[in-house]
Amino acid sequence: MRKTLTDRAVAALKARAKPYAQPDPELAGHYVRVQPSGAKSYCAVVRAPSSKQIWTTISSTEVLPITESRLRAREIIRRVKDGLPAVEPKAETFAAVANEWLERHVRKKGLRSAPEYERLLDRYILPLWKDREFISIRRSDIAALLDKIEDRNGERQADYCLAVIRGLMNWAASRRDDYTPPVQRGMRRQSPKAQARARILTDDEVKAVWAAADGAFGGMVKLALLTAQRRDKVVGMRWQDIKDGVWTIPSDPREKGNAGAIALPRLALEVIEAQPGFADNPFVFAGRGADQMSGFSKMKARLDRRSAVTDWTLHDLRRTARSLMSRAGVISDHAERVLGHAIGGVEEVYDRHAYREEKRIALAKLATLIDNMVNPRENVIPLAASAEPASVNDGKRR
Repeated sequence: MRKTLTDRAVAALKARAKPYAQPDPELAGHYVRVQPSGAKSYCAVVRAPSSKQIWTTISSTEVLPITESRLRAREIIRRVKDGLPAVEPKAETFAAVANEWLERHVRKKGLRSAPEYERLLDRYILPLWKDREFISIRRSDIAALLDKIEDRNGERQADYCLAVIRGLMNWAASRRDDYTPPVQRGMRRQSPKAQARARILTDDEVKAVWAAADGAFGGMVKLALLTAQRRDKVVGMRWQDIKDGVWTIPSDPREKGNAGAIALPRLALEVIEAQPGFADNPFVFAGRGADQMSGFSKMKARLDRRSAVTDWTLHDLRRTARSLMSRAGVISDHAERVLGHAIGGVEEVYDRHAYREEKRIALAKLATLIDNMVNPRENVIPLAASAEPASVNDGKRR
């Protein structure tokens, strides 16, 4: 037996009919494994505290010199004898943790914000961090990323990304014994008060927008103002959701609440009746194929030009409608139920009344106020809510 093994001696080892292991005289537990094909690799063999024999392949002999293999073999032998894995597990990358968070938390729980989380990760966060070790991300790294996003895309987008990072890291901390998220209070770029909008449309602005609103998008804008519902609810309205003048708003998964069934005033039903129905499209505000209307940015920009009313969003219509209901004398509690806001506390537990008549009256008063605003008449009749709503094809498309 040779007193030592050199790289040259390793290269000279001959293949046999069956695999065999050539021991290294200089290091017990270090071997050269030779396959019948002639392929050779360095291995470490050691018994764990459980007496189980552990074989660990180190590298091909063509890649690593034997002196380097001996160094690695010594480390493997030490780790196994200490009861540790032969090789230290590779640290998780940020991308791996992010994918696990999306799968196990976001998608599994059916979070409505899942598409937005994925967009923010793919566009702003993963391009810089996907190959970084997750635990190596420090507070300074987060601050630098937010600075970059703020400079290019604004404070609000930076805060959205911070919310994703915070949620992901807090979730990871709940599953790991020795991880503390580096996100701290004070990292936001905008205060909640600064982000909160107070914009409502004035009477003149409502009149101008109403006059300029045409087509399906214009109808959607009018209906959003007349019903105080969110844009997604109005755009997602289907013909089958309307029966005998009552719009039953479907609930989305994990939705805290919505207005439920609301009796639509005459003016709202007229807007709906003006929309064309297509046999292959179930939506009142139809888009291409069988989808609902989309592409709001361009249509909103066109409406702004036509109406000369700027610096407002579609969500501002909801705030405007709520303010107009107060002006029309609608009880606050009834107005909040029209908006579909969740009612908390003891009242939510014990008050199971549907408030259908109260919501009908509230929307009737809102519609009367808007009608008088956009179609001024002499000798206007005071606000009334007694008129019964008209029908809209009994929920059927034309």
